[in-house]
Amino acid sequence: MKMYTLTRYQKLPVTPEEAWAFFSNPKQLEEITPDDMPFEMIGDGPPGMYAGMIIEYNIEPFPKFPVKWITEITHVEEGKYFVDEQRFGPFKFWHHQHHFREIEGGVEIIDTVNYILPFSLIGRITHNLVVKGRLAEIFDFRQKTLKAAFGEIEN
Repeated sequence: MKMYTLTRYQKLPVTPEEAWAFFSNPKQLEEITPDDMPFEMIGDGPPGMYAGMIIEYNIEPFPKFPVKWITEITHVEEGKYFVDEQRFGPFKFWHHQHHFREIEGGVEIIDTVNYILPFSLIGRITHNLVVKGRLAEIFDFRQKTLKAAFGEIEN
């Protein structure tokens, strides 16, 4: 069993409150998910975010591979971070931390995803051939979409 980690950083010229309002709304995931990956939140979900919140999605991470994905928000410190963990879906383990750090001129968003694929050796091969690249594409699209919507702070 091999655990992989993907970490991404992005600096946006928005207030901490604006960043929190956007990212803590699960409906926004549809907007920042690539068009070639059908994604739909099931139900409206409660307003706001809280630990213990369950969110259900239909997603097609690869063509002709529909998946029901159920996540739980396990940790929340409003304005600072939240963690979603897959309860049912394509991964054996999925733990996604979303951190928001106030910086000069805006907010730095830090995404850290720790994940394990099922099927041991087959999972490792699949990771190298497909999953690693697909996750990179998803997070690249997300960063590009956020930059277009909000701008970006240059280093």
